[in-house]
Amino acid sequence: MGRITLDKVSKRFGDVEVIPPLDLTIEDGEFTVFVGPSGCGKSTLLRLIAGLEDTSGGQIRIDKQDATHVPPAKRGLAMVFQSYALYPHMSVRKNIAFPMRMAGIPVDEQNRRIDAAAKALNLTAYLDRKPGQLSGGQRQRVAIGRAIVREPAAFLFDEPLSNLDAALRVGMRLEISELHKRLETTMIYVTHDQVEAMTMADKIVVLQAGVIEQVGSPLELYHTPRNTFVAGFIGSPKMNLISGPEAAKHGADTIGIRPEHIDVSTTEGTWSGVVKVSEHLGSDTFFHVYDTGLTEMMTVRARGEVGLRHGDRVFLTPREDSLHRFDANGLRIA
Repeated sequence: MGRITLDKVSKRFGDVEVIPPLDLTIEDGEFTVFVGPSGCGKSTLLRLIAGLEDTSGGQIRIDKQDATHVPPAKRGLAMVFQSYALYPHMSVRKNIAFPMRMAGIPVDEQNRRIDAAAKALNLTAYLDRKPGQLSGGQRQRVAIGRAIVREPAAFLFDEPLSNLDAALRVGMRLEISELHKRLETTMIYVTHDQVEAMTMADKIVVLQAGVIEQVGSPLELYHTPRNTFVAGFIGSPKMNLISGPEAAKHGADTIGIRPEHIDVSTTEGTWSGVVKVSEHLGSDTFFHVYDTGLTEMMTVRARGEVGLRHGDRVFLTPREDSLHRFDANGLRIA
């Protein structure tokens, strides 16, 4: 079992409160992603759960047992770091075996677990190699294998893919997601990349300045963001946010519209502007439109290839049923 509960957990560094008291429950078997901008407290929160940082207040429970002051090695958790943290002089087999040797697990059982993890992670052919002979993606799989053999109650991932190039990141995202489905073990994953969060998570926790802004499934956060921060953070490209007279027409202080919910025309529309940049991606084209009089820049997503270029005048029409409305405090208006 791997249910983790945080009850009024907080963290201070001297006089600075980096995480005000917060409550959060991560259910057994759930893939939960902590996401937010740099410095929002997501890695600190993960380290509090792991026991690598002491809490300043509150209680952490793992499977209903108080783990607040339990040493990291005795919490039944396994952590995977972005730096891999492998021993360069050891073979892949010995790196994976290391935590089991430290725990005094019999050699036969060690070998059984190593072989099972290697098979699951496509590492069987590399067990006798050193980390320096592996690619970045293979080294990250070794780090994950070392976590798997501990058979933890939960896995904790601290930005594990940030050192990989774009193609490897996509591949490793798929591998970690498949691993979660096979193991059915609780996973907590920290990233600043909201695309990773959207594609991998059962549940996303959006953090800003140590405060939980919203918790929900990827589609919940995408379709019903609780406030303007979540609206602007979740989604790629991000939601367009418009304040002033145009928002007031809709009974709101701010309105939001996602790039894919704006229709583009060269003849007529609700708003007009000038294309400054167009990004052709084959299946989609992104337009960055200026001089609308609404906001500094509007981003529009169109399907396929659209023949608009820098300097072209365009007309934009938001789909009324896809508008999001927020009050003066930035909170969603139902």
